[in-house]
Amino acid sequence: MTLSADQATWFQRTFAGIADNVEQVIVGKRHVVELVLTAMLSEGHVLLEDVPGTGKTSLARALAQSVEGTSTRIQFTPDLLPGDVTGITVYDQRTGEFEFHAGPVFANVVLADEINRASPKTQSALLEVMAEGRVTIDGVTRPVGRPFLVIATQNPVEQAGTYRLPEAQLDRFLLRTSLGYPDRSSTVRILEGSAVLRRDIGPVVSPQAMLNLAAAAHEVYLDPLVYDYIARLVEATRDAEQVRLGSSIRGGIALTRAARTRAASQGRGYVVPDDVKLLAQPVLAHRLILHPEAEFDGVTAEAVVAQVVLSVPPPSERAAG
Repeated sequence: MTLSADQATWFQRTFAGIADNVEQVIVGKRHVVELVLTAMLSEGHVLLEDVPGTGKTSLARALAQSVEGTSTRIQFTPDLLPGDVTGITVYDQRTGEFEFHAGPVFANVVLADEINRASPKTQSALLEVMAEGRVTIDGVTRPVGRPFLVIATQNPVEQAGTYRLPEAQLDRFLLRTSLGYPDRSSTVRILEGSAVLRRDIGPVVSPQAMLNLAAAAHEVYLDPLVYDYIARLVEATRDAEQVRLGSSIRGGIALTRAARTRAASQGRGYVVPDDVKLLAQPVLAHRLILHPEAEFDGVTAEAVVAQVVLSVPPPSERAAG
């Protein structure tokens, strides 16, 4: 079963409506808003690398409000414990039973702020919930609900008091992006509304509608040649001379899912190579581990992926040859 033309139009209209709603709060960052929404509808998670004060918390809250869901914020610090994230069981003396107290991870949109300031043990508390949408505490597994999105922010690793995220943790994020500072015209618009300390927006869709959108994205058609193109891109990241560890197969799966969502958001029931090209950098770059010599020379993972996209011919060019 593939996505019909009517379904694709409905998806495009709804996707744009949610993005428009969020953009009332996050001004001038349409591309980033669409990337985060793409991750959510692809049932993935987002890693933001940003300086303070760029609107990360506002983005998470606005997205949760738009989908009529709940949002929480976890400030990661060196003394944060895994139970502070997932929740704990507490013995109730009155009933003689253990009672579960849910942690902040039980929400539709979870902002994990400065995730790399916590210890690796606490960071690992997110591994299960990000991969499977559930947490296991004292042998009992509890689902966190759907839709579910983790937006994690990360400080530059050269800052004091940070821990480098392990490869397994990075691989759990569907994509990495950055809000960055707004341009001047957007800054003026923000300053004009600065008297409003907190701006609440109304919902656009229900949580169930988000699940319906995610299910519709799975129905987008992907040609075997496009599958092959994605596979060649992933393999090329492993063969690049500056790369010590290339993209895993999870990266290829993430790129496939995101490309389907991207196609549907454009009103198409099929993926084209340009969908893959547009998403290759945010989906694959954070999965690459460069050789120290390359890092010392100023090479970035984003530059490597950009070069890979240029060097690997898409299906149309290959067929023409």
